[in-house]
Amino acid sequence: MIVVVGMARSGLAAARLLKSRGEDVFVSDAGSPKTTAELDSLGIPWEAGKHTTERFLSADEIVVSPGVPSGIPPLAAARARGIPIVSELEVASRYLKGDVFAITGSNGKTTTTTLVGEILKKSPDAHVQVGGNIGTAMCSLVETSTEHTVNVIEVSSFQLDGIQKFRPHVAALLNITPDHLDRYPDFAAYRASKFRIFENQRGHGNVAVLNADDPQVCPPPVEIRAGRQRLFSRKRVVESGAFREGGDLYLNGAAVMRESDVRLRGEHNIENVLAAMAITAEYGVSAGALASAIHDFRGVEHRIEFVAAARGIEFFNDSKATNVDSAIKAVESFPGSLILILGGKDKGAPYDPLIEAMRGRVKHVLLIGEASEKIAAAMGKLFPSSGAGSMADAVRQAADLGTAGDVVLLSPACASFDMFENYEHRGREFKKAVQELMRNA
Repeated sequence: MIVVVGMARSGLAAARLLKSRGEDVFVSDAGSPKTTAELDSLGIPWEAGKHTTERFLSADEIVVSPGVPSGIPPLAAARARGIPIVSELEVASRYLKGDVFAITGSNGKTTTTTLVGEILKKSPDAHVQVGGNIGTAMCSLVETSTEHTVNVIEVSSFQLDGIQKFRPHVAALLNITPDHLDRYPDFAAYRASKFRIFENQRGHGNVAVLNADDPQVCPPPVEIRAGRQRLFSRKRVVESGAFREGGDLYLNGAAVMRESDVRLRGEHNIENVLAAMAITAEYGVSAGALASAIHDFRGVEHRIEFVAAARGIEFFNDSKATNVDSAIKAVESFPGSLILILGGKDKGAPYDPLIEAMRGRVKHVLLIGEASEKIAAAMGKLFPSSGAGSMADAVRQAADLGTAGDVVLLSPACASFDMFENYEHRGREFKKAVQELMRNA
């Protein structure tokens, strides 16, 4: 029997795939799942509101969803018994056909993964699927994959914690900054988890892509055994890979496009674009098609997403900023006059670097969620601030505080699970509140 832990998107996808392959499956969720209709229709037994340790100990293998902490007692007991514990990523890789381009990092994963998909779709006869930690679970891509498919997969550290043989054809590590320190014992453990993306790569058929500008990535602390390495850099020329020089973006020494033709806001997005160029270099996309795909790309939902403007005040949704470094990049994408909405579920990283980035740019801070007091204590009296009991309240206060030329930016620097289902739900509630404000204006 295989026990699947978690009844959200990836857990259901894993259960569905395993059942279709004739496996005996049981699903366990300690919370209150939205629905069990699919499991019931497939004849898959389940439990909710608890984990029964005996079920875990009778399993031949356990598949853990990313949102489930690895240290919960039933998993610890199974681990002590020697029962294999894997991620949905590992399960999917056993059945997925075609090439796998896997992308991880503390920040920029979703933007880069989506852009890589758009670039590869410019290639003639390409069959491209995009999923993983973004949108469609990797197990849900199996049935539509073919030997000619390119599967572009966003990968989280939690998914990498549960791999055994997962071996992407192209693996990319975008950056590493403190994150998920509520789930890892320290930064070193989190960093080691990220580098597992290269663990099973071997030989000329595999490519490793690394950020040459990030000292936590280059030089790598582990042996990279992929046959080829590509780098990307905003700061220097690299021989094999993508770089910026003199206002142009280059790939393998050849100019591809002007930096000014990139429509995404912020230096971090230039880095994401260079990463996407280095990742897709393996696929033979022409320079013209590459430049066209990048120029046409407007970004992803919930990442510095323009929502609306009223009375000269612009509203931007950056709910995807679930850690401090991501919020720093968002803040630094604007010259100033920011009304910043911060807060949510604290993830253990210090807020001091964000507060430093806010200097000279932020005129008022609105605090939401469980981390409000911790952020307020870190800020001291450096910025005027006020609390908000809901997202709608934060948007109303921001509109009242703002004047023409100001930007209201939701960039929480925290997880969303204290008030929302996920960062998407948080972003949608922000946009809903802004649209309501527009209607009432």
